[in-house]
Amino acid sequence: MEEIIFIVKESEEGGFIATALGYSIVTDGETMEELRNNVKESVQCHFDVDGPKIIRLHVVKEEVFSV
Repeated sequence: MEEIIFIVKESEEGGFIATALGYSIVTDGETMEELRNNVKESVQCHFDVDGPKIIRLHVVKEEVFSV
């Protein structure tokens, strides 16, 4: 496996939530730096030895406004 992709969204409680595509990995963090560290740690725990070489964070920002 070369790469794993996470969808990152802002949490309603503050901070960020990252969910892996195709894997049961979900983690969070109060800041982007904390989230990056938590994602890396979660990936290392999920894949014992042969884990991905690249972690890609796809940040999704939702905006709501009236017309």
